[in-house]
Amino acid sequence: MKKYMVIEKFKPGCIEANYQRYNSLGRMFPEGLHYLNSWVNKELNVCYQLMESNDSELFYQWFKKWDDFVDFELVPLD
Repeated sequence: MKKYMVIEKFKPGCIEANYQRYNSLGRMFPEGLHYLNSWVNKELNVCYQLMESNDSELFYQWFKKWDDFVDFELVPLD
């Protein structure tokens, strides 16, 4: 499987709402998109997620579920 870094930049004023959705619904990944690890920056406004998939289009399906709170950047690693 190919590895990717997803960089999530939280939109101003959206961090609380983002975590409320996450706590009630989980990450909401489509089947075939796999989470490996994540961490946030010191200011808690950027999250880095190491993930893998054989289909990069699955990321865009997932991004649509969160793009009201987050701006995404997808970086292929392999």
